[in-house]
Amino acid sequence: QVQLVESGGGLVQPGGSLRLSCAASGNRYSIKDMAWHRQAPGKQRELVALITSGLRARYADSVKDRFTISRELNKSGVYLQMNSLKPEDTGIYYCVGEGYSGDSYWGQGTQVTVSS
Repeated sequence: QVQLVESGGGLVQPGGSLRLSCAASGNRYSIKDMAWHRQAPGKQRELVALITSGLRARYADSVKDRFTISRELNKSGVYLQMNSLKPEDTGIYYCVGEGYSGDSYWGQGTQVTVSS
């Protein structure tokens, strides 16, 4: 089993920055790829950013050039640096680990609110 715990969410003004962290524990070496998903009010969850075990990253079009995903080489955590935040970035952000076995592990989520 893998446990994922997010932190770093909060309230920020438009144009501001936040850095989300996700700490992985348990059988973290079973994790292949790691990602951040978000769920905005009244919308479906969407993939925001993903980073593979080979450190390749991909992003949703809506966050390209503003967000940066990174991960610890020892698989102990993943981060999401969010710059130039917009009100439409508001939502609950979830850390997700995709296992080599096909299992998915989700954190409990952290709230990000972008508002003046």
